[in-house]
Amino acid sequence: MPSLGDSPASLDRDAAEQIARTLKAMADPTRIQLLSLILDRTDGRAPVGQLAAELRLSQPTVSHHVRVMAEEGLLERSQDGRLVWYSVSPDRVDEVSELLNPVSSAPTAPRVLERIASDLALQFRGIFSAETVDRYVRESYELLARGARITRYLPSLTGRFAADRLRALARAEGLLPHEAPEVLFVCVQNAGRSQLAAAILRSLAGDRVRVRTAGSAPAEAVSPRVVAALDEIGVPLAGEFPKPLTDEVVRAADYVVTMGCGDACPVYDGRRYLDWELEDPSGLSLNGVRAVRDNVDRLVRELLEQIDLPPGR
Repeated sequence: MPSLGDSPASLDRDAAEQIARTLKAMADPTRIQLLSLILDRTDGRAPVGQLAAELRLSQPTVSHHVRVMAEEGLLERSQDGRLVWYSVSPDRVDEVSELLNPVSSAPTAPRVLERIASDLALQFRGIFSAETVDRYVRESYELLARGARITRYLPSLTGRFAADRLRALARAEGLLPHEAPEVLFVCVQNAGRSQLAAAILRSLAGDRVRVRTAGSAPAEAVSPRVVAALDEIGVPLAGEFPKPLTDEVVRAADYVVTMGCGDACPVYDGRRYLDWELEDPSGLSLNGVRAVRDNVDRLVRELLEQIDLPPGR
């Protein structure tokens, strides 16, 4: 394993210039709207005339904007008879979609929640009723959409959050076997300290420990500096996301580790409660986050010794 103090190579200059050019080419509200309209088309393309009509702009104005984006390689130009069509370049679709995602996120349709509930009802058949599963799915959606302010990938995150809560509930009520110790990490935003601890514990213990995280006031997303600091030591975040603290995950835990969230966590008999004094990485530089990560790594290894599990890496 590399030293925790090792620094990564800086961003390649060519890559940095590419990012800057892309941001510059998109740095106009009209261009953002144009890209969104094109991506929303069934065939992923549109002529200038239609784009101008939908945005109620003149064709010369739209032509100027699409030309700038075409010169940067964001758009491709193709001709069909006398009509010129514009589409997002195939090798830039993921990049553009990612940048537009916070703007274009749409409310989750009721039928999507019904689909999630139906799938989870099959998964938990014989454990929970369909009505219980449906209630947890809808409550999980509300908690993420309003409490944690999640906007990206809300349907899939709702499915994951609801499934994890139902597993925790089944474990807490003795409806599922206790196959491994369960650890819950709780901080304020669930975007820094708790995510660092969970990722490192998963990396060290694998499936010998069941790990969950939560936040007393969840952020919208995990800090990119936390992701970068973990990547430096070869530890993946594994698609984790900020989620609110709920009762059943505390009841399911054998160890509850809090970090700066005060008395937000309910106390139940039979759980081991630990409080780690760690600086909040929110607002820290990458070097500051590295220091927090190193402290978390040390504490997680000490926790493994308490659980009587030797580190796996």
